[in-house]
Amino acid sequence: MEKLNRLQSGIEGLDALLKGGLVSGASYIIQGRPGSGKTILANQLGFNHARNGGRVLVATLLAESHDRLFQFLSTLSFFDASRVGAEIQFVSAFDTLENEGLDEVVKLLRREISRQRATVMVVDGLLNARSKADSPIDTKKFISELQGHAAFAGCTVLFLTSSRLDDGSPEHTMVDGVIEMGEELFGTRSVRRIQLRKTRGSGALTGLHECEINDDGLVVYPRLESLYGRPSAPDSADLTRIASGIGSLDGILGGGLHSSSVTLVMGPSGIGKTTLGLKFLSESTVDAPGLHFGFYESPQRLRLKGQSLGIDIQKMEDSGALTIAWQPTTEGLLDGLGARLLRLVEEKGIKRLFIDSLSGMTRVSNNPARITDFYSALMNELRARGVTVFATWEMHDLFGSEVTSPASELSSIADNLMLMRFFEIQSELRRTLSILKVRDSFYDPSLLEVVIRDQAVDLRKVSTNAPSVASNSALPGSAL
Repeated sequence: MEKLNRLQSGIEGLDALLKGGLVSGASYIIQGRPGSGKTILANQLGFNHARNGGRVLVATLLAESHDRLFQFLSTLSFFDASRVGAEIQFVSAFDTLENEGLDEVVKLLRREISRQRATVMVVDGLLNARSKADSPIDTKKFISELQGHAAFAGCTVLFLTSSRLDDGSPEHTMVDGVIEMGEELFGTRSVRRIQLRKTRGSGALTGLHECEINDDGLVVYPRLESLYGRPSAPDSADLTRIASGIGSLDGILGGGLHSSSVTLVMGPSGIGKTTLGLKFLSESTVDAPGLHFGFYESPQRLRLKGQSLGIDIQKMEDSGALTIAWQPTTEGLLDGLGARLLRLVEEKGIKRLFIDSLSGMTRVSNNPARITDFYSALMNELRARGVTVFATWEMHDLFGSEVTSPASELSSIADNLMLMRFFEIQSELRRTLSILKVRDSFYDPSLLEVVIRDQAVDLRKVSTNAPSVASNSALPGSAL
């Protein structure tokens, strides 16, 4: 089967949506309301294309001057003024459109394609061209003639329009692809979206995907479950045990955690989930590096907590055995966090990962219905990359018997499931840990007390009144 030649956009995430990039010599409509990012996408693609040796023609059918456009684009890192007038030529066809009509615009652009030897052409202002057409047939003719001239010259065409064209519009029927950009409010947060409405003769990741505009331009974050519907590599069949960082836990688990497994620890704030996670990371080495991917505690606070546990986090960072990646939960995109996590895993060769916590990661989601699919895809991909994951989930109740889980199908997310709770005995709060599940392995199901003392963490079996402890009842006169 013959493969289509692809023109990479150079825009992070967009080429993944397009399964490798735009089809060379094809035509696309990029549509969306003013401010949705159409112009940034097209110009970012153009400058990236010029940087890779291509030649670009940007034709505007708008009244806005190019100087004003350059003023806005100059704030973005991809803009390179030295290429304007050389590899990238900007031409205004507004006066020609207003005074002479669509036929003359076609002739003008045909000459410029030939003169510039353009391999990419951007036509900004398709709505203006449509308003000048006497009938839908004239709009079709305008697009068809431009497509024909461009295809003959081996030129890929992008038509930009601020109107939301219907699937059956003359424009949609003529082009090979339609990329729609938009923005949606979730409470006070504004989230940018991108969707591939049409990709003729080419595979693509369909549906809505999140994106953002930062100092580098447009960044697209494909939905993780669509990007990794199947893991990028076969799941590891390695059943090697690795140390959890807590000797007594390793004994209870029969030698430690399985390599490439996912362990989820649930419990209320202050119960010691982060402590267990840091102990897990303390076993990281230069040959098997660890990553702390956290949301609530800054790197400096983590270093101080590590000192109290006898873990020199700074020394581990300096040696390359440990990386700390911290992000606040006030802003961000769920797929953006997933992309950042997987990028760090790849760049640093991470083998141990502590996510603290999944509840913090979930807070940035604007669609709770896809949480299970997101985490299933993420964990499966991490397993496939040989990463052993230790994650936490914050429960709201300190003592209640109700357990709120991070998703409706925990079995698809975790190999090992543990629950930590507080209980009261003789006016003193104690901690317990219950192992609820260990996949493909025997384990001791006894209720355990968690003792954190003198930089050490130890697990001890609860010897009496286990039913009362498990239901979080006070034990005024009992002993462990």
